[in-house]
Amino acid sequence: MKIALAQMNATVGDFAGNADRILKFAERAHQLQADLVVFPELALCGYPPRDLIDRPCFVERCEQELNQLAQKLPPIAALVGYVRRSGAEQGKAVSDAAALLRGGKVELDYAKILLPFYDVFDESRYFEPGKSPATYLLKGWRLGLTICEDAWNDKNFWKRRFYTRDPVEETVRAGAEIILNIAASPFSEGKIQLRKEMLKAIARERRVPVVYVNLVGGNDSLIFDGSSYAFNAQGELCARAKAFEEDLVVFDAASGRGDLRPEPASEIEAIHCALILGARDYMRKCGFHKAIVGLSGGIDSSVVAALAAEALGPEAVYGISMPGPYSSPGSVRDAEALARNLGIHFEIVPIGSIFENYLAALKPAFAERPHDVTEENIQARIRGNILMAFSNKFGALLLSTGNKSELAVGYCTLYGDMAGGLAVIADVPKTMVYQLARYMNEQGTGDGPIPAACFAKAPSAELRPNQTDQDTLPPYEILDPILRAYIEENLCAQEIVARFKLDPRLVKQTIGSVTRAEYKRQQAAPALKVTAKAFGIGRRFPIANKFVE
Repeated sequence: MKIALAQMNATVGDFAGNADRILKFAERAHQLQADLVVFPELALCGYPPRDLIDRPCFVERCEQELNQLAQKLPPIAALVGYVRRSGAEQGKAVSDAAALLRGGKVELDYAKILLPFYDVFDESRYFEPGKSPATYLLKGWRLGLTICEDAWNDKNFWKRRFYTRDPVEETVRAGAEIILNIAASPFSEGKIQLRKEMLKAIARERRVPVVYVNLVGGNDSLIFDGSSYAFNAQGELCARAKAFEEDLVVFDAASGRGDLRPEPASEIEAIHCALILGARDYMRKCGFHKAIVGLSGGIDSSVVAALAAEALGPEAVYGISMPGPYSSPGSVRDAEALARNLGIHFEIVPIGSIFENYLAALKPAFAERPHDVTEENIQARIRGNILMAFSNKFGALLLSTGNKSELAVGYCTLYGDMAGGLAVIADVPKTMVYQLARYMNEQGTGDGPIPAACFAKAPSAELRPNQTDQDTLPPYEILDPILRAYIEENLCAQEIVARFKLDPRLVKQTIGSVTRAEYKRQQAAPALKVTAKAFGIGRRFPIANKFVE
C-alpha cells in the first residue's frame, strides 16, 4: 500500500482555501498512484483556531466543508483533520477529529484522546476527548488513527508522562498494523530531532510502521515546520518531507521505500528557516505585503531587515535610519551599507530637531530636574512615532527589532523600540542573533549582507554619550544562560548560581528584572516562537506579583 504524506500550509478559518489545497494534494497523490493520502491535524479549519471554536457557525462550516470535500475527492482514500460537534451530553461541545474519506463519504471518524494543556497548548479548554481507538482496513492493511498528542505519551520514551492512557498502545492492541499520526506540532529549538527519536522509538517498540504528517506554515506566533516522516517496523526512516515548506512524499508500506527530502543541516539553519516562514506567513495571512524596519546600524535591526528581505523580497522592505544627537556616524553608514547590500529601500529621517522641540516643550514642567532615562526614552518614542507614520502612509507592517534578552529584562521602551505589528526576533537571545547573522553572511555572496562593523561594535541603544548595553546589563554571554535556565528550564536562583558558579546577587537582580518587566512584555507585539519557552501565549505570569525567589 502506498501512503502519501500531504504536508500542507493551512490558514485558520480559510475553509475554501484549505479545501482547495487538500483537493490539489489529493489529485497529486492520486497521480502518483497512492492508495491513501494523509493530511495534518485540523487541516480543514487551520490550527490553532482558539476561541473560534466557541462559535457554532465555525464548527458547522467545517462539518459542511468536510462533506463537500468528500464528494470532490479523486478516487483515493484521504485522512483529513477537522473540528466537529462532539455529540457529548456532558462536557465540551466540540472534538478535534480525523475523518477517513473514501467513495464520497466519511468511512471512519476518530476524536483525539489526549488533549495537551501546557506551554502554547490549551486544547482541554475547547475539545471533548475521544473515548476509544479507531482502526480501518484498507488494501489488506489495518490502519490505526491517532492525532498529534496521542503519540506523545509512550512510557518507554518519556521519563514523566502527563496522561494515564497511551492511545498508540491501545490502537496496536486493537489490531493496527500501521500507525497514522496527523499533527499540528509547532517548531522550537531541538524539536525536529526530538520528534524523530520519539516516532522511531514507537515504531521499533510496537513493531509497526509509523506515518507522521505535520502541519507546515506560520499561524500568529507559532511556526509549524512540517518535517513529516514515515518509519518502518524496525524504526528505520523510510520517508521524509521537507522542513518549512509544503511537500508531498510517498511511502510504500510493503517495500518500506519512500521519498527522502533533505533536512536542515544545523539548528541555526532550522531557526533561520523558521523565522523566514513565520514572518512571511504572518504578513501574508494578515494581508500585508510590505514591511518597515528601523535601522540603527546594530546587529538586531540588521538581522531583522535581512530576514524580512528574504521572506518578502527586497523590493517589499523599507529601512529607516533615524540618527539622533548621540548616534555615531558609523551607525548611519552601517545602516546604509546594509540596505545597499540587501537591495531594500532606504530613508534617513534625523530626529535631532524633533528631540530638541520635545525638550523645550517639557522644560517648564520638568523644571531643573536632571536628564535621566526620561530623555533617553523620548528619543526611542520619537523613532517609534516616525516608523508608525511610515507604516500608515505606505500600508506596511512595522517589524520591531528587539531580541529575547532585552525583552526578558525590560531593556526596551514601551511605544518606542517596542512599537510594531510583529516581533520577529523577540524569542531569539542576543547571542543567537549573532549566530544568525554569521549564518546569513555565510550563505550570501562575498562577505554577506550584514556589515562587519555590526559584529565588531559594542551593542548600544545610543541614547546618551558613549552608552553601551553593558552599562546596564551583564555581558550577554553571561546573561543569556541565566535567562535560558530561568525562563526555559524553570530553574530557581540557587540552582542557577550552582550551575554557572555566578554571583548570587547578579542572578537575583536578573530574575528581579524579568519579573518587573512583565507589564512591558504583555504589551509587546506577537513574537515568533523558536525556543522551548517564548514570551506570549505559552508563558502566563501575573503582572501584579509579589513573589520573590
